[in-house]
This record gives sequence, C-alpha cells and structure tokens, in this order.
Amino acid sequence: MTTYIALLRGINVSGQKMIKMVELKAMFESLGFEAVQTYIQSGNVIFQDQRFSEKELIEKIQSAILERFGFEVDVQVFDAQVWNQIVAKNPFLALENLDEAKLYVSLLATVPLSENVEKLSSFVFQEETYQLIGQAVYLYVPKGYGNAKLSNNFLENKLKVSATTRNWKTMLTLSDML
Repeated sequence: MTTYIALLRGINVSGQKMIKMVELKAMFESLGFEAVQTYIQSGNVIFQDQRFSEKELIEKIQSAILERFGFEVDVQVFDAQVWNQIVAKNPFLALENLDEAKLYVSLLATVPLSENVEKLSSFVFQEETYQLIGQAVYLYVPKGYGNAKLSNNFLENKLKVSATTRNWKTMLTLSDML
C-alpha cells in the first residue's frame, strides 16, 4: 500500500469552490482509497492506494470532484517518499535567523520547461527569494505571502505549469501525518 498526499488547488478561497473536508474525505473513501485523512480547509488529503499510478489517481480524483461538487479543481498527487524529499530539500532551512512563518512552497504539476525557468529568472523582487528544485518552488517572503509578488498565479503564468502553494507549517504537518 502506498501513501499519497493529494493537494487541491484553489478550494475554499474567498467563498469559491467550497468543499467541506468531511465531504471530501467521504468522496475519497467512495473511490476505494484507504486511511483517508484531511488537514485544514485548503484541500490537503492523505490516503493510501495500491491500484493506480499517480496520473490515474489525479484523473480519478478530478473526475470525482467534478461529478460530486460540480466544478473542476486542479489536483496534484505526491507519494510519501517524494513529499519527504521535497521537504528535506528546502534550501532556505540553512539560513540563519530564518522566520519559518515566511516560508512557502509552490508545488508544480510537472517540471517546467527550461525556457520558462529562464523567463522566471529574469524577474527579481526585492526581499523575495525563490529557488526552483524539480517540481517545487521554495519561497521566502519576509513581508508575508499575502503581499508577495511571487504568488501562485505569477509562478503559473511564468512557468506555464499548474501550481498550488502551501506554507511551511502545512508542509511539515503533512509530512508528520505520513
């Protein structure tokens, strides 16, 4: 049995695409997934399955959300090993006097094309720093994510890849829940 984390993009934000976690958990269980747990209202689901590939899992989850809730949602799925590697590779953890409350990770649906990575590198925002490693954009935003220029939408636009962002506390909590 493989343990996975599914991240839903853009649910329960500003009254849009509302899904109660108890209903989301029930939907995952109806798909035959085991040991289903949710964490906070932003669409984080831990579950186990041994039948499907990550691509198949994404398709099944997206289809079930559309059928059950009536709207489309981007979904990303990471197995526990990949998730823990993403957490371990955060380059900002080596910084002294780091305020972890200002750390975020934008998780990309796929590794972006090198030409789009180059375009992103041409943008520099004072006091905001990022590093792209594989499918993760590690962000350090001292003025807070709500004011960040390196927003989820900005990264998606420049990298041409679907993304969803989580704060560092959520990343660690999900890792602990695995």
